[in-house]
Amino acid sequence: MYRFLLTPRWWGINLFVVLAIPFCVFMGTWQLGRFEDRVQTHAAAEKQPAPGTRAAKPIDDLLPVDTVTSGRPATATGRYADQFLVPGRELDDKSGFYVLNLLRTDSGKALPVVRGWLPGEPGRTAVPAAPTGKVTVTGDLQASENAGTAGVDATGGLPHGQVGMISAASLVNLVPYDVYDGWVTLQDTGAADALRPVPAAAPQGTGLDLKAFQNLGYTGEWFVFAGFVLFMWFRLLRREAEAARDLKLGLVADTDGVADTDGVAGPDAAAGPDAAAGPDAAAGPDGGAAAGPSAKGGADTRPVDPAEPDVSVGAV
Repeated sequence: MYRFLLTPRWWGINLFVVLAIPFCVFMGTWQLGRFEDRVQTHAAAEKQPAPGTRAAKPIDDLLPVDTVTSGRPATATGRYADQFLVPGRELDDKSGFYVLNLLRTDSGKALPVVRGWLPGEPGRTAVPAAPTGKVTVTGDLQASENAGTAGVDATGGLPHGQVGMISAASLVNLVPYDVYDGWVTLQDTGAADALRPVPAAAPQGTGLDLKAFQNLGYTGEWFVFAGFVLFMWFRLLRREAEAARDLKLGLVADTDGVADTDGVAGPDAAAGPDAAAGPDAAAGPDGGAAAGPSAKGGADTRPVDPAEPDVSVGAV
């Protein structure tokens, strides 16, 4: 009954099932691992003390920025150089922009420093001037932004003096010196009437946000796919087995076979020597269909009447 499993068609089906189910299980497990990592990092971030309660460290001691050093107070000493405005940033549900200055340190590298936030649009709002001379700043360390960071404008085409993201990769093309891969946001702006401090954001991938629950949803989808593949294979197997059983019991005709020679359409149905249309069917002397000697395929066995003339050897 299950010989059909050895056909090339079923070899292909079985190979697909054998490869698809482990792949779906692997992808579901991977997505589940991503979700668990986010849960663990979120729990670890909540256990960390607030940025203001931790001692500040030099910027070089906290790089590269990771989930542990992100948000830590960092200090740097230098002179403010180029200034850029970062449009399209919101604070307390109000639209505005960041004021970004590059602090040239004694090493020659520049540290991006967000001095604060202003409401309105760049170019139409007065920006307080940056302090002159050598200064020491202390701010919460943040990782460089990317295209997936909230508020980032990665389309380009901004006016001169504006940048869409705070990233060393984008700033290094605008200034003739090296830039730290990270930035700090000042919590003491020194201009309370104008600039407002920008709070430090949690590192990407550490919060239970929508993306984290997307990983959990993808986990369920991959496991459902694996179950669906197994269900469809079992359904096809059962249908093929039932069809083979019905054919074996004669409940259905074998469309690939040859017609039975004893059937109505057999070769003797119309072409046999004893057919009704044989040459002796109407050649009897009495005009009857059974008068010929071969009408029934044998000799005439009727009793012979002595008074009856012999018709078996008739004259011409």
